[in-house]
Amino acid sequence: MTYQILLVAGASRGIGLAVAEHFVSQAERLVSVSRSLASTGEWVAADLSQRDGIDTVQQAIGEAQLDALLYMGGTWETHAFTSQYNFEACSDEDIERVIAVNLLAPIRLVRALLPALRRSPNPKIVFMGSLSGRDNFPAREVANSASKFGLRGVVHSLREELRSQQIGITLINPGNVGTPEVLSDLTTAGLSPDHAIPLSDLLQVLDCVLSLSRATCLKEIDLPAMKGRGA
Repeated sequence: MTYQILLVAGASRGIGLAVAEHFVSQAERLVSVSRSLASTGEWVAADLSQRDGIDTVQQAIGEAQLDALLYMGGTWETHAFTSQYNFEACSDEDIERVIAVNLLAPIRLVRALLPALRRSPNPKIVFMGSLSGRDNFPAREVANSASKFGLRGVVHSLREELRSQQIGITLINPGNVGTPEVLSDLTTAGLSPDHAIPLSDLLQVLDCVLSLSRATCLKEIDLPAMKGRGA
């Protein structure tokens, strides 16, 4: 498929970078949004946790047609997912940053880009959630889990709000994804790479979501690794 404009938020590293690299040849214009330099596509430097960052992205898209908003960005508390994590030691700044990036930014960005999405013949919004936002998943990271639970609420409410306009909204909840950073962490922990899902599998899921017609509603997808937690 060929898209007019795709926007990838969080495109400088990890999942976002892989998604940008995957779709850059399929889009006439791929807009990569991040604070640090994004090596693929048209880089828009913006901190989406700040209102002026949202404004910057909105201005970059302007009056164009946006076929998909792919919010791949995310952050978590200091020492998250390690034995050093301690909720009582988390600073207010740490907690506020996680909520701002993982929850407030997606809400504001969708609101800002809805006019551009309406111009597309088949508009899609995809948020990268987490198994940490699923019921009964044993995660200790309070702010991160709260933000991911909240993101699920955002997606479900937006779906109802935009149903009459047939703007597709999908939430993907992966466990570990085999980015270079995650694979390195697994090696350090003495775990094999198959404790993460391959990046190629996640990219195939995104291909599927974007290729569906406006008549289909794909709500939420959980993607744990077969050997990981949550499977």
